[in-house]
Amino acid sequence: MTELECCPRDLPTSPQRRQLLRSAAGMAAVAGALSPLAGLGVTQLSLGAALTAEQRDQLTPDQILERLKQGNERFRSGKMQPHDFLAQKRATTSGQYPAVALLSCIDSRAPAEIIFDVGLGDTFNARIAGNVVNDDLLGSLEFACAAAGSKVILVMGHTSCGAIKGAIDDVQLGHLTGLLEKIKPAVGATTFDGERSSKNAEFVDAVAATNVRRTVSAIRSQSAVLAKLEQSGKIRIAGSMYHLVGGRVDFLS
Repeated sequence: MTELECCPRDLPTSPQRRQLLRSAAGMAAVAGALSPLAGLGVTQLSLGAALTAEQRDQLTPDQILERLKQGNERFRSGKMQPHDFLAQKRATTSGQYPAVALLSCIDSRAPAEIIFDVGLGDTFNARIAGNVVNDDLLGSLEFACAAAGSKVILVMGHTSCGAIKGAIDDVQLGHLTGLLEKIKPAVGATTFDGERSSKNAEFVDAVAATNVRRTVSAIRSQSAVLAKLEQSGKIRIAGSMYHLVGGRVDFLS
């Protein structure tokens, strides 16, 4: 066999090969557009990669919040990025560098890491009914930010929250009673014109938003470690509300 026969040169490109090349280029463009760090001034990651310490440290708290907003938009539109969780698992075996610590409700319909379309190693996740805070959770958040380097704490409540309804109705049930006591102050602190009842969805959601803001305030007032980090600009503590209908996350001022 001659060299020409083995390795042909300058031969016309077949229609099949042209289509293959176009498909490969298209896939590369899609991968770039779906990169969770695209447009944030950080080296582009592959879809199976996880954050490195260097990449996380290049992000500002505002950029991280913007990344969460973009992820929620992908979730809402049904255009979530394809995660290679096995690759992410391998990439995080020797270390983790999450950018965010999420404090959200235990509700099965509100898994924050899915709602924000993030992968393994991107976030710390703390979940408790009513997204309240206690000493153990404060210690966990202090670990996430002061020890592990996360730059954002995001408290996320949600609409139609059963824990909020329980607090409004003064439910008494074992250890749940004590947990609901942490939510009850939000009921009285909510200004609302209308029926102040757990049967009124608008009132329930208004109390949930108040509860988120109170949790954010409690983190700042009860943790000198986190308050100092926020005052120095190293982290940002924010609140949000997830809408079960539609999937939108509103970021609270």
